[in-house]
Amino acid sequence: MALKKIGLYGGTFNPIHVGHLRSAEEVMEILGMDEILFVPSFNPPFPKRGLASFRHRLNMVKIAIRDNPSFGVSDIESGIPGKSFTAHTIEELNRKLHGCRLYFIMGADTFLDLPGWYKPDRLFALVDLVVMLRPPFDIAQLKQSPFLDSNQQERLAAMKQRIKISVVSGFKKKVIFLKTTLLDISATNIRTLIKKGRSVKYLLPQRVESYIISNKLYH
Repeated sequence: MALKKIGLYGGTFNPIHVGHLRSAEEVMEILGMDEILFVPSFNPPFPKRGLASFRHRLNMVKIAIRDNPSFGVSDIESGIPGKSFTAHTIEELNRKLHGCRLYFIMGADTFLDLPGWYKPDRLFALVDLVVMLRPPFDIAQLKQSPFLDSNQQERLAAMKQRIKISVVSGFKKKVIFLKTTLLDISATNIRTLIKKGRSVKYLLPQRVESYIISNKLYH
């Protein structure tokens, strides 16, 4: 029997917006996943300005994904002491979801930052990585990653022209580079618009906007 395929989508989700939701939907559909599990960060390793409480961010994710039966959310980081290092989160989820095939979803910018993460090798030992490439993406930058050899760099470069998806082998797990739709939406910009009293309509689900207003977040 095939293993259940679960995509793990981490982030502060401060707040969650349609860019997060659309990219999760595309990854799930293209890779044939059974579920996408959103994992809000509880105590990020680096200080974040204007970070809403974990309770509010968790509630906003729950509200945003309510109508999608293939989306779930985990509060697992709230039960892990200390800073919320992804390596620790993945280890806990790997134990909790034993018997499933896990994929950790990230953007290209995050993939480039991996060498500076806490124990990045744990990711390659426990999960497949899905790296979302939103056009236009910079092949030259990606080729600088220490996690790719020259042959893998060549395969990645071919994506610029004609390939929708590329699987890079050579690790205990795989790195999957996946082209996704460019939606130039950022949580930072949404918070700025709210602070200025400007409209954020169509940038995030209406129910999330209502929650932000009701709880006076980001003002």
